[in-house]
Amino acid sequence: MDADKLLAERRMVEAVLFAATKPLALGEIAARLPAGVDVGAHVAALVAHYGERGVNLVKVADKWQFRTPPDLAFLLREEVEESRKLSRAAVETLAIIAYHQPVTRAEIEELRGVGLSKGTLDVLMEAGWVRPRGRKQVPGRPVLYATSEEFLVHFGLETINDLPGLEELKAAGMLEPMDQALEGLLGKMVRVADGGDDTASSDADEQEDAPPLL
Repeated sequence: MDADKLLAERRMVEAVLFAATKPLALGEIAARLPAGVDVGAHVAALVAHYGERGVNLVKVADKWQFRTPPDLAFLLREEVEESRKLSRAAVETLAIIAYHQPVTRAEIEELRGVGLSKGTLDVLMEAGWVRPRGRKQVPGRPVLYATSEEFLVHFGLETINDLPGLEELKAAGMLEPMDQALEGLLGKMVRVADGGDDTASSDADEQEDAPPLL
């Protein structure tokens, strides 16, 4: 292929990815380009090109996005931490869902050892990190909860299997303490509060019984 044409195609792929506000699948990139462009080859070349730069092209949730390298995350941490705060109760709930999904509200309460207020799940769903995933085929058919694609994107995970310590915890036959296992992951984006705030319920709030989601 002509070198100038190859360079032009690569620049188009780069521009599409740079301008995107969310990760893009190869097919989504190809849909914006002229027919015949080998998007996969150009993405691979861009991954190598940006490998040691101030931004990297990374794969998250089977899609592609430019991101700040982990070793430079400290430069942005203050701004990100101030944008969203979760209570410790919400962090624990998110960890349980991430490691046990799909899981029901009753199962979350059993693992945490305290009642779960509806507000905690609402906060996680409003953040886009948790979503309903059908109903469990038991009496009452309670709602099952799982993490979303946005959860993978937000925390830079290609799949849920990339959660820290998941394989080791499974091999040991235990998944606790889950909030500690997620501490490094959540620490990138979330400031864990000892008490509640106006966007998340506190541990004390979750002691109250709430009607189950059916």
